[in-house]
Amino acid sequence: MPVSVKPSLTGFFAGSNPNPPLHLGRRYDTSGNFLNEPGNTVVCHLVNGSPSEAVVVEVRERMRAMPDADRLAFTPVSSLHMTLFQGIIEYRRRPPYWPGDVPLDTGIDDMTRLYRERLNGFEGCGAFKIKVVDVVPTGLTVAGATDEDVRVMRAWRDALSAPFGYRHPDHDTYVFHITFAYQIRRLADERASEWQDLFDDCLSLFARQAPVIELRPPAFCSFRDMEHFAELLVLG
Repeated sequence: MPVSVKPSLTGFFAGSNPNPPLHLGRRYDTSGNFLNEPGNTVVCHLVNGSPSEAVVVEVRERMRAMPDADRLAFTPVSSLHMTLFQGIIEYRRRPPYWPGDVPLDTGIDDMTRLYRERLNGFEGCGAFKIKVVDVVPTGLTVAGATDEDVRVMRAWRDALSAPFGYRHPDHDTYVFHITFAYQIRRLADERASEWQDLFDDCLSLFARQAPVIELRPPAFCSFRDMEHFAELLVLG
């Protein structure tokens, strides 16, 4: 691995991370097909037709055009979102990823109905904006556009932990992101400089054309796999 590759990229290359991708075989298969993995979540979808969405899609297309992009399983453009708070998921039935006052064998659809009831009237913590801070093989790392946006996003997560009934171990350190793809195979070390050049160009593109990414309001969603997140209840 060339020493010039920034630390946020090293985990995506075979030489520095020979371990198989975390979700391979459960969330998606080696052909890039997404598998059944039902759950629920709170996300902000991109604003359809917005200038910033167009830049996000352009960056995604640049990644897909790389000659070794077949090592990535891309989600549909229609699914692009930023997760604000992680709900429950079928294969994560254990504390602290499940509310302590609900049996661990409760059906996913029942959990979704329960949370929809708990979230009725949820006031939220106000609007916020985000910016792109990094581009990696799986998508965009994002953060609040200003210190106030960072505070508001943290307040949303703190408030949502009450109806959901848990805080994940990374509750306070969660890295916000917009997923484009999942790794099927690690990228080859000799391709590192080409990928880094692409990501540097894409970061410059965001700085010029989309310094703020436009998001729809947070919504409680259900999903069967990573290809579609159905908005059930807009929050706040």
